Amino acid sequence: MSPHIPSWEPLSEAVLSDQLGTYDRMRSACPVAASPRGVTLFRHADVVAAANDPVRFSSVTTLRRSIPNSIDPPEHARWRALIDPFFSAERMAVLQPRVRAIADALVAGLPRHTTIDAVAEIGRPLAVRAQTDWLGWQGTEDRLLAWMAENHDATRSGDRERTGAVAAAFDEIVGAQVERRRFGGAEPDDPTTELVSAHLDGRPLDDAEIVSILRNWTAGDLGSVAAALGVIVHFLATHPEVQQELRSDPSGLAPAVDEMLRIDDPFLVNRRVTTETVRIGDHELPAGTRVYLNWASANRDEAVFGDPAAYRPEEHAPHNLVYGTGIHVCPGRPLATMELVVTAGSLLAATSGIELAPDATPARETYPVGGWRHVPIQLR
Repeated sequence: MSPHIPSWEPLSEAVLSDQLGTYDRMRSACPVAASPRGVTLFRHADVVAAANDPVRFSSVTTLRRSIPNSIDPPEHARWRALIDPFFSAERMAVLQPRVRAIADALVAGLPRHTTIDAVAEIGRPLAVRAQTDWLGWQGTEDRLLAWMAENHDATRSGDRERTGAVAAAFDEIVGAQVERRRFGGAEPDDPTTELVSAHLDGRPLDDAEIVSILRNWTAGDLGSVAAALGVIVHFLATHPEVQQELRSDPSGLAPAVDEMLRIDDPFLVNRRVTTETVRIGDHELPAGTRVYLNWASANRDEAVFGDPAAYRPEEHAPHNLVYGTGIHVCPGRPLATMELVVTAGSLLAATSGIELAPDATPARETYPVGGWRHVPIQLR
């Protein structure tokens, strides 16, 4: 590693207490920084270049195989060809009315003029109900909500034994669904059954591969959708003019949601490992360097977006990296976007106002995620 790369400590209290502010300062002062964990890229151009160079920036960063996230070309393309059709526009159009019914019922049951937590009372239950309905996992909602809470606490603890146990518990939940379809005499018409019956290169998937894919679709997406809804609701509560604009014309919800997530990206980083010496600006990174692509920083790069906090959905859309870029762009983006847009639409349609609660204070999330841990609001 080049000795003159500036150093920083991403897990220090100073950084964790102001993640976005720190990233903004780092991006302008030293757009490449090193810590004992690896080298972080902060600039939009550098992050995009690395994400679009899977040969020199490998996604095989751990021994645990995650499909398709930790797979490099050419094998990666075969997995994406199998996975991407599950998120086709046609399938999302069929699923949308079901998600809307879930969102409408959830919003209808929320109290008015009373403080609620948008993350705990909107984000998490919506994510769980929508995902279980899509995958055919009805009846696991309470277990998944409990798992989300335990996973959150385990991640914050930094205790590897505890996080390993939580991961194993989730694999048990997934494995039970696979077993149900393989040996339980029940084959419901849902994506889980379809995946269990899928083939790759002419062979059926083994259980480890199926569990890996389903883990990616659920464990990751549950937290992501809940975190994203926290960001969206906070933005709406602090921008009443945007609320009214979107109530008047909900056709702009999709780009609006993406822009809210760009401004306050809850998905902080992804990892890569260099396979040969690469140059980032004035710095050389030798082969084997662990690299962190900081999406939250790249999405606020003044060189691309001007004022990072400026809300310009259409103008900023071509450069928005909320769902990544390159071959590893999030395959579940169509599903996540649909769920977020539908839920935001249900919330706006059923209320005349969304406001931050006067009797409680929002609390930020910290690494490895961004956004908000708690968003106390009141609905009118």
